[in-house]
Amino acid sequence: MKTTIEAFIDEHRAQLNNCLEGLTEEQARARLVSSRTTLLGLVKHATFVEKVWFVEGITGKPRAELGLPATPDETFVLTDEDTIESIRRAHSEACEVSRRATADLTLDFVLTGNRRGPLALSWVYSHVLRELAQHCGHADILREQLLSPLRTD
Repeated sequence: MKTTIEAFIDEHRAQLNNCLEGLTEEQARARLVSSRTTLLGLVKHATFVEKVWFVEGITGKPRAELGLPATPDETFVLTDEDTIESIRRAHSEACEVSRRATADLTLDFVLTGNRRGPLALSWVYSHVLRELAQHCGHADILREQLLSPLRTD
């Protein structure tokens, strides 16, 4: 079961990272909705998600010590240094750290470092999968808005 869940998580990680494929920097930063959500911001946020659940959650190190923003909303803020290349690389690296951190853990392993309190790895995996799936849906819609001509039918 763990292998299956990890395969689904990896599929969604890759899909989200690949949402930036073939875009210009301007397209990746385009704000098409009223929130801070952009394609580049979604992948930057997913990097935060990996670090919160699989580094903070396992090690118990506080976000500030890990160099992470205090709130998820802040993770959508883009800086001048954020590029498609840098964000995709950071996301890929964070995913690899997550894989290594959980490689030897069982689904009933309890993570004690999350703000919500102790949580089984199975719960964390389910939550991360749900969040990644949601953000992949956001990314699909944003890409469609960027790359498809408006339909008038």
